[in-house]
Amino acid sequence: MSEALNLPAEARERAGKGASRAIRRDGRTPAVIYGGKEEPTLIHVEQKELVKQLMTGHFMNSIVNIEIGGKIIRTLPKDVAFHPVTDRPLHVDFLRMTGDSMVQVQVPVVFVNEDASPGLKKGGVLNIVRHELELICPNADIPDDIQIDVTGKDLGDSIHISEVTLPKGVTSAITDRDFTIATLVAPSALKSSEGDTTTAE
Repeated sequence: MSEALNLPAEARERAGKGASRAIRRDGRTPAVIYGGKEEPTLIHVEQKELVKQLMTGHFMNSIVNIEIGGKIIRTLPKDVAFHPVTDRPLHVDFLRMTGDSMVQVQVPVVFVNEDASPGLKKGGVLNIVRHELELICPNADIPDDIQIDVTGKDLGDSIHISEVTLPKGVTSAITDRDFTIATLVAPSALKSSEGDTTTAE
């Protein structure tokens, strides 16, 4: 999985909109750590450092070690609220990691061996339905990505979750259907499915 991130934090005494606004004026972002059968811990983190970690692209499926008062709390980011205009992070929810607990995360898919796909060699296009898979993983073994082999795939073929080999201990969070991850289509089929964007006078 991605290397753990480290995020220094400070405790905050009060919840509420007024207190949160004051924290944001100081260039910090309010956050909460919950879970693990403990009371939620109210914290705030430096906004610049948080933005830097968000920009890594793998913040949401990385373990984040939050350092507060000389103590390290192992967490997984669960939700980030952004300002609708400035995109500035307004609040973060962190889930406390305990023992060998299982966590639900979104993990990106990566397609491999595209040169071994007859359909792609013919000029076909991989129409990706799901760029990420919702998985349940041990908190110590969250994969960076899930590799999907397209060897032998031809035009008209689909790739379903049942064909994907997941790492040991990892399962799909969606269990009620064999959902499609990608289909291999001819370029013309892709264009026609997008439809003509003509507008009425």
